[in-house]
Amino acid sequence: MNINFKKLIPILLLTLILAACGPKYEGDFSYEIQDFTFTNQDGEEVSKSDFEDKFWIVDFIYTTCDTECPQMTYNKQKIESALNDAGINDVEFVSFSVDPETDTPEVLKEYGEARNITFDNWTFLTGYDFETIQNIAEESFKTRVEQYPDDDALLHGVSFYLVSPEGNAIKSYNGYILQKEQIDQIVDDIKSMQ
Repeated sequence: MNINFKKLIPILLLTLILAACGPKYEGDFSYEIQDFTFTNQDGEEVSKSDFEDKFWIVDFIYTTCDTECPQMTYNKQKIESALNDAGINDVEFVSFSVDPETDTPEVLKEYGEARNITFDNWTFLTGYDFETIQNIAEESFKTRVEQYPDDDALLHGVSFYLVSPEGNAIKSYNGYILQKEQIDQIVDDIKSMQ
């Protein structure tokens, strides 16, 4: 019996070591977010590193969108309220503009202020070209951003992405159609990983 136990100890130690080397936060997937330095609604530079050690909820919007984007922003506000009610106050809300030519810092600031966003933990990003946001969307979040031919409308996903404190997108949620159950799921997901 002692001989079998002695053989088992190295296997158990190896298992513990390998488990410790894995990602700390597990979700449905793990997409590493590219490093970036863009401009926020206050005209300040913001980098991926500014969100280290925090969960962040990301979406892609543009201010002249009159369909999905206002609803998605409203839904993020509902998530923020639910997180606050649960005592979780350290989540960042990040929106990448898919129309950086139109969405200047001033325009993004007005967009947020019109929706009573305080910007304490909300960041609207711009300061890049269209190809850059296409690349960020595709490579970091596995979603598309496209411009309709012969039209000013932009095609973008309507998902919210939960990004871990390690800087990996780990879960996605429907950001346009968001029911109470889904909000509760987001709160539970973050709670279970803190």
